[in-house]
Amino acid sequence: MTRLTRLAAVAAIGAGAFALTTGSASAYIACNDVGDCWHVTDQYTYPTESRVIVHGDDWRWTDSDTVRYHWREHDGRGYWRGGIWIGF
Repeated sequence: MTRLTRLAAVAAIGAGAFALTTGSASAYIACNDVGDCWHVTDQYTYPTESRVIVHGDDWRWTDSDTVRYHWREHDGRGYWRGGIWIGF
């Protein structure tokens, strides 16, 4: 094998291994009953009093809903209640 062929083979094997380790990044959109929405990476089981609804990552609010919904991102597991992040 020539050096160029060997290099191409190693690159192809590396690219294949990388492709196998990367999955589709999935995120969900969680919203509470007052319109605070944030991204989550897992579908957590929220406490009943949180009044959180989890939507798929393709969910979008309509133009008429822009008054009701707004983004409030936060790191970690929890939910928004009364403008305060409640971690669990």
